[in-house]
Amino acid sequence: MARAPPQSPPKIPVKQILVLGAGHSSAFLISHLLELASRRQWFVTVGDLDLDLARDRVAEHASGNAIHFDVNDELLRSAQIQNADVVVNMLPPAYQDLVAWDCVNHGRHMLSVSYQDQAVRDLDSDARKKGVLLLCELGLDPGIDHMSAMALIRRLHDRGGQVRGFRSYGSGIPAPDQPQNPLRYVVTWNPRNVVMSGEAGAQYMENGRIKIVPFHQVFHHTWEVEVDGIGTLEAYPNRDSLAYLDAFGLEGVETMVRGTLRYPGWSETWAQIVRLGLPNENLRIPGLAERSYREVVEMFLPLNITEARTSQRIARFLNISPTGRIMENLRWLGLFSDEPIGCEGETAAAMLIHLLERKLPLTDELRDVVVLVHELEVTYPNGERTPERVTSTMVSEGEAGGFTAMSRTVGLPTAAAVQLLLDGELSLTGCQIPTHPSIYEPVLREISAAGLKFTEKTEHME
Repeated sequence: MARAPPQSPPKIPVKQILVLGAGHSSAFLISHLLELASRRQWFVTVGDLDLDLARDRVAEHASGNAIHFDVNDELLRSAQIQNADVVVNMLPPAYQDLVAWDCVNHGRHMLSVSYQDQAVRDLDSDARKKGVLLLCELGLDPGIDHMSAMALIRRLHDRGGQVRGFRSYGSGIPAPDQPQNPLRYVVTWNPRNVVMSGEAGAQYMENGRIKIVPFHQVFHHTWEVEVDGIGTLEAYPNRDSLAYLDAFGLEGVETMVRGTLRYPGWSETWAQIVRLGLPNENLRIPGLAERSYREVVEMFLPLNITEARTSQRIARFLNISPTGRIMENLRWLGLFSDEPIGCEGETAAAMLIHLLERKLPLTDELRDVVVLVHELEVTYPNGERTPERVTSTMVSEGEAGGFTAMSRTVGLPTAAAVQLLLDGELSLTGCQIPTHPSIYEPVLREISAAGLKFTEKTEHME
């Protein structure tokens, strides 16, 4: 009797990961996913409008491929998303709803490092029906800040504490021991987000009083924060802090603040750039690339200011010293230059993005640092324990000539969430941010094992 031929083991299907966007913040993520893919049945496709940049990120890895990707090409976008098991959206926030819509339509999960906006929230019901997870705010800030805060709040609640004050700060800045430019800042993430930061204004609560800060006041509204290992930094309010009261389980809190940290001096200069009106993405300037920086800045000055020199007219309009530090910073940036701008785009915001990339790059010999700080004021019922101030801090430095701290801290939690999804260990569906323990507990374990750890100190309050 003839023997049946031996059966080959069934092939394990290769899981397809689509990473959209190969910019500053994607470098570590892509490298890390490719490293994981080489040990798993994964394949990583990286899409970017700049095909050469996508190819550089993939670096001819056997488990990866680079493609030209235009998010506004509906047929291309739909086809690539349909072929993926999970889509990692690293594109600018303006495109998040396009990607999310196609993910829901094709039944594919989406992970995003951008803030969850209303257009994505509107897809919640459809995503749940399709069994799709749209997980946003998954990077550093927002991202690790949410997850670490939730873990800390839960631990304090478990021991009977009541959080009365919550302040949380995030930052990506040059390492303090590095040579510094006059603004003490470098671009380590999407420069558009730097230029348009604060555009929605901010809202927070201090001692039970809600404070609303319009865009033109955000960078005037600052205070000092001491950070262990860094020193004195300057905070300004970040978006709508009150939107996180329910998500963090802090309904009874009296102070709720989320802020961004910079070295002292950044805000006073950027406040004047905002006051000039330069972070503007709506008005198109004819022939922008051929115009000079000075010419464009002059467009924002009223006709009735007639001093002889541009710098004098600007100082008068802004009501600041013509020889002070702010004017020196504006001059150093090149805003009074007669050099042709030569940028892509047609708006003053596009001009600023181009200028920051030129003047504030993180060069290979420099290192950046990311900072997360949570300050919680905790009371205990019936005086069981003395009220406490708990401070939890993470400081992580990048590598000179290697991965930036920003790229690493954005990439690690995102890659950990990809792994949870593809391993079938994350069953949530609908629109989510990482405040559920099934997300933040395993992700925090993974990033802690990779060296991203918080130090904690507790002080008794009077």
